[in-house]
Amino acid sequence: MEASLRNRLTFGPLMLLGLFALLGLDYAAQAWPSFHLPVEGGETIALRGVGLLLLLVIVLPIATKEVATLFAAEHVRPYGSIATIGSTSLVLHAFLTQFAAFRTIATSTLAFIIVGVMLMAALRRAFKRETSEAIHHMAGTVLATLYLGGLGWFLVALRVKESAHFTGTTMTVLMILLVVKFTDIGAYFGGRAFGKHKLIPWLSPGKTWEGLFFGVLTAGAVGAVCASFIEVTYTLPWWKGAIFGGVIGAIGQAGDLLESMMKRDAEVKDSGKLVPGFGGILDIIDSPLLAAPFAYLMFSLL
Repeated sequence: MEASLRNRLTFGPLMLLGLFALLGLDYAAQAWPSFHLPVEGGETIALRGVGLLLLLVIVLPIATKEVATLFAAEHVRPYGSIATIGSTSLVLHAFLTQFAAFRTIATSTLAFIIVGVMLMAALRRAFKRETSEAIHHMAGTVLATLYLGGLGWFLVALRVKESAHFTGTTMTVLMILLVVKFTDIGAYFGGRAFGKHKLIPWLSPGKTWEGLFFGVLTAGAVGAVCASFIEVTYTLPWWKGAIFGGVIGAIGQAGDLLESMMKRDAEVKDSGKLVPGFGGILDIIDSPLLAAPFAYLMFSLL
């Protein structure tokens, strides 16, 4: 336990430093003159989401490899290269939705990516002249693509979203990440101090109802604090930020349980060993990814 804590205290700040650097790039890029693109009518628009896109392009190939390892335990063998291409294409698709010219073909392009992934998996199997386990390879490849790229799509789409009631910013993405991670912190310390009733002992013995309560409470507090920084087209009231934080924090915990179920099935403790003390990339990004579509919906409603 001491070694694990030491690794967390060492690699945690390093990952935060890298994250803040990429989010800093994300924030600064839209203000750079060279990143303002001309549009019809002579106006210009800021290019948003550069840093977030770069972050996902870096981590998705690694996460895809880890997902493929977990799926292989049940003989579901996705083609990692095809799933990587598919998931990267999905987040790039979300990035391009900020341009009006692309939005006219966005729906058809999205369908093309999903169907294209399935066809590429089928053609790769056919190229080897093998029909055995073809469904396993095709289904696994599509599932890995949608699990990582599909959920990542919502995160990027939220960052570049612009409507009459909401405009995505770097702070929007940072708020989601802070809420999810502080939920883990609140649940950890709340569970250690007050945890008596197991949440789902057969799946995740370390989680307790008391830990979940303190985790969600912490998420609500973080959401309330972050709300004052969401000031683009409107000011988000603190109580709405608290509701947002509580809901997204709870969804993030569900994301942890979802990955725990996959790891139990694969009979592994972590999705990988890339980051000492944390496990694999999937162990780090599972909660924010699952929370992304719900955050997209809630920001649209709030």
